[in-house]
Amino acid sequence: MPHHGNEEEHGSSESRRDDEQRENEPQKPVIHDNRKVDPKTGQARHPGQEHAESGDALSQAEDILNSVEVPAAESVAQGAAGAAEAEELRNDLRRLQAEYVNYRKRVERDRAVAGEMAVIGVLNALLPVLDDVDAARQHGDLADGPFAAIAAKLETALKTYGLVRIDETGVEFDPTIHEALIQQPGTDIEIDTVSQVLRSGYKSGDRVLRAAQVIVAVPA
Repeated sequence: MPHHGNEEEHGSSESRRDDEQRENEPQKPVIHDNRKVDPKTGQARHPGQEHAESGDALSQAEDILNSVEVPAAESVAQGAAGAAEAEELRNDLRRLQAEYVNYRKRVERDRAVAGEMAVIGVLNALLPVLDDVDAARQHGDLADGPFAAIAAKLETALKTYGLVRIDETGVEFDPTIHEALIQQPGTDIEIDTVSQVLRSGYKSGDRVLRAAQVIVAVPA
């Protein structure tokens, strides 16, 4: 087909169009790998040599980041910070453990006190019953028979819960466990002595539930 005009001008216009298309096309990112050792061949590179690789830019960037070494000073700083954080966590753990041990001891102590107070409450409620048993025994109503057996079983059961009777005579008067109702002169004594128990007292362990009402003989 014949061409109109100069052939040279036609060729140069096409060349300009190609150049404009290349300029308008988006440029692919190119990452320069400045590593001193080639990751593929393992050989050393010459200083100043640049190697541009095609392909996925994200993969290339990841390879470069993985090849970066942490400076020694920064590594030491990170190690010191990690050690300080670990020591702080250990101290927090020790404090938490100590608080838990103290809490457990306090709970066990409170539970023991609550159990002791419950037992003491029951014992105090049964003291009038024991007074009636003593009165019946003194009048001879419990010399024999089923009621005597029941009274004996009750007293034995209460002893298992630590109930101790205070009814001794001939012992030194102790205001912590004795209540003196009557004083009378005694013979051949040098200290105040319990000569008679009018009503028995009771204690549970070291706790006095009720002092014994007694007659005290005093030195003449």
